[in-house]
Amino acid sequence: MSLYGKLQKLQPSIFHKMIDLHSHSTFSDGSFTPRELAKHAKELGLSALALTDHDTTAGLDQFMAACSEFGIAGVPGVEISVDVRSGTMHMLGYFIDNKSDKLEQVLRRIRSGREDRNTEILEKLNALGLRLTFEEVSAFASEDVIGRPHFALAMLKKGYVSTKDAAFDLYLGKGKPAYAERYRLSASESIAAIVDAGGVSVLAHPFTLDLNRSALRDFIKDMKGKGLQGIEVYYSEHNSEQQREYESLANEFDLLTTGGSDFHGQLNPKVELGRGFGNLKINNHILEDLEKRRNGRLGG
Repeated sequence: MSLYGKLQKLQPSIFHKMIDLHSHSTFSDGSFTPRELAKHAKELGLSALALTDHDTTAGLDQFMAACSEFGIAGVPGVEISVDVRSGTMHMLGYFIDNKSDKLEQVLRRIRSGREDRNTEILEKLNALGLRLTFEEVSAFASEDVIGRPHFALAMLKKGYVSTKDAAFDLYLGKGKPAYAERYRLSASESIAAIVDAGGVSVLAHPFTLDLNRSALRDFIKDMKGKGLQGIEVYYSEHNSEQQREYESLANEFDLLTTGGSDFHGQLNPKVELGRGFGNLKINNHILEDLEKRRNGRLGG
């Protein structure tokens, strides 16, 4: 019996409730520990939650244990950084085997590239007269993955910017004076890494690719040919027009539709777990479809 089926049998009364398939913990750039995430999901009445930390699976053991403790369905996931010409791209992987040595080797290489990038960002900020140390930046990262959001918080604390968004708009965003590139997988490599670890690959928040509809359709068609299995349709920052567009593309190419808030806790306090900016609703049937695709019973 599937995870979804077991939970439905044990707790049928919760199956009118919502789920969230996109969240981050202190092991990447979230402010909640994996256990705190599971507890918060339970308090909010969610029936299932996926942990999808950036380029790491280090928090999954704690997360899955906590989900079991609090009686919600835990989905082991990851969000992989992908190299693309236009915009930015992330690939979500669901039901991955976090003990996969091959996957860990891939993620370790990505994290190493992040460390090199962090050094370059720090050097650029210091050259611009914004004096920071790694100790000041890492103070905002509870675990081992330091990213641009932590630089932004350190800059905010020292008074160099008035808001976190301003740090990206003025210094850290793509094309800004302190931006630095880093190693990422190709789209096909990210899909292969997820599939090799037994997971289901889903394109995260397609709007960040900065493609028009025609170009996005061509891109998704190409990704489908490389093994893509789903699109994140329901997302905190998707407006109704985007949601309809992504649903249409998913239907056209027989891809799963998934969704999540992209919850980071205090690093983005306007986004709530399971609710996004307040009106996000992701139904339990999406988890059921995801498990079917995982087990090869729903196309693909």
